[in-house]
Amino acid sequence: MIGKKIYNFAETLWPINRSLTGDGVRETLLEIKKHIPNLKVHEVNTGTKAFDWTVPKEWRINDAWIKTPDGRMICNFKENNLHLVGYSMPFHGKLTLEDLQKKLFSLPAQPDAIPYITSYYKEDWGFCIKDSERKRLKDGDYEVFIDSELFNGSLTYGELLIKGKEKKEIFLSTYLCHPSMANNELSGPCVTTFLSKHISSLENRRYSYRIVFIPETIGSIVYLSKNLKKMKESTHAGYNITCVGDNRSFSYLPSRNGKTISDKVALHVLKHIDKDFKKYEWNDRGSDERQYCSPNIDLPVSSIMRTKYGEYPEYHTSLDNLNDVVSAEGLNGGFEILKLAIETIENNIYPKITVMCEPQLGKYDLYPSIGGPKATKELRIMSNLISYSDGKHDLIDIADICDIPVWELYPIVKNLESKGLLVT
Repeated sequence: MIGKKIYNFAETLWPINRSLTGDGVRETLLEIKKHIPNLKVHEVNTGTKAFDWTVPKEWRINDAWIKTPDGRMICNFKENNLHLVGYSMPFHGKLTLEDLQKKLFSLPAQPDAIPYITSYYKEDWGFCIKDSERKRLKDGDYEVFIDSELFNGSLTYGELLIKGKEKKEIFLSTYLCHPSMANNELSGPCVTTFLSKHISSLENRRYSYRIVFIPETIGSIVYLSKNLKKMKESTHAGYNITCVGDNRSFSYLPSRNGKTISDKVALHVLKHIDKDFKKYEWNDRGSDERQYCSPNIDLPVSSIMRTKYGEYPEYHTSLDNLNDVVSAEGLNGGFEILKLAIETIENNIYPKITVMCEPQLGKYDLYPSIGGPKATKELRIMSNLISYSDGKHDLIDIADICDIPVWELYPIVKNLESKGLLVT
C-alpha cells in the first residue's frame, strides 16, 4: 500500500516549520527533490508585483516563548510551532496579564487545541495557547520573547514539468505553507510528491504535466502572473490538491465554470468509488481554486478531497495531527482517487465506429461463444459502446449512459480498435 510510504514521508516533513516564505519551505522542497529530482526551485524577490499583490518580506523565526511570573515557560515555539502567530515581528519585554491577554488566541469551544493564526500582511505579533491553559494564567508580569526577522528576501516555490506526447497539460497544484497540520497541510504535498513519481513512471503519457508546490494564495498568484499566457493556451485539466489524508469521506469542489473536463472526471470517478461523497458548490471555495478559476484566469481546475478544509473539527488547530486525523489508509485513498482521475483523463477519447450499421460481431470473433448472464451483460455494454461511438460522445459520456465506471470500457475499446472497428 503506497499510503504507508506517503505517511512515512509526512513524518519526515512534520517537524519542519513552514510559512509563506523562509527556510522551512526550502527545506521541505529539498526533501521533495529526493523523490522527484527534476523539481525546479524558484525564488521570487520581496517586492515583486503579481497582479494586485506584492511578494511580502521573508520571515525567519529562531525562538519564541512566554515566561510566567513564577518562572514557568509557556507557549514555547520549540515545543509546538503553532504557539507563535505566523509572521510575528520580533519583541522582547514584560507585560501584565491584562496586556498579554490582548496578544493571546485560544478556542473556548476546543479548550485543548492550539489554534493556527497568522499575520502575514500586517506587522504584529501574538501567541496561540490552549484555552484550558489560558484560564489558569495568574496575575503578574509576563516576559515575552520573540526572536524573529522580517527582511527583504524571497518567496520560494517548486515546479515540475513532465512532457507527454501532446503539448496540452494537466495542472496539479498543492501548497506547503502551514506548519504542523497534517490533513490541511502535509497530505497535499505528500500525496502530490508520490503522484508526481507515478506520472513520471508512466510510459506513453498522452498529456504533459505541470505540477507546482507553492505557498497558498500568494504562491498561486505569483505563479499565474509568471505563467498565465502558457497556462491559458495549454491547460486541459487541473486539480488543486489539499486535504487528502483523512479516512472519513471523499468530497468534490467544482471549478467556477462547473462543467470542465476536470469537473466531469471528478464527478464520474467519485460516483463509482464513493457513492456517499460530498458535493460542494463554487461558493464553498476557500483554497487556491479561488485564483485558478477567478475571472480573467478561468482555468479548468477543481478539487477532489477527503474531508474538505473547514469541514472537520480539527481544522486549523494542533488537533489536525498525524496520529488522530491522517492515516496511511486515508493517504492511500487520496492518492488512488487522484491517480484514477488522471488515468481517466489520459484515456478519455471520442470513439467513432468505422462500419455502416451494426458490425457483424461473429465475423470479428467478438460474439461470446458461451452464453450466460455475464456474457449477455458484456455483449450489451459492447453494443452500447458501439451505438454511441459517433465521434461526438466521449468515453465518459458513454460510461455514464451505461451507468458503469469508464475504466470498464478500456479493454472493450482496445479490442474493437484491434479489429479495425473503432477509431479514436
